[in-house]
Amino acid sequence: MIVAFSVAPSGAPADAEARLPADGSVSAAVAEAVRVVRASGLPHRTSSMFTEIEGEWDEVFDVVKRATEAVLPFGSRVSLVMKADIRPGFEGELDGKLERLEAAIEESE
Repeated sequence: MIVAFSVAPSGAPADAEARLPADGSVSAAVAEAVRVVRASGLPHRTSSMFTEIEGEWDEVFDVVKRATEAVLPFGSRVSLVMKADIRPGFEGELDGKLERLEAAIEESE
């Protein structure tokens, strides 16, 4: 399965030292989440809006949970958006889907 997720803090954190910058940037908080994903060892990709992670159901959702928990200190609440592609029996789809897309684009040109 592939899960695309985005996690971000909002609201004032309980710890005043963990405050978000005045410009509203959440990059420090998101960096903590991405560290969790990278440490997981699962195939992943991060873009400007989402992080995609590929693996078995339990391992992927464990990483998403831990990434969400890593963001908690940065705000009084956390927003989590997820989209999943569940396709039993398939692996390597993080790249495979893109390769098939590129091939289809080339065929249509």
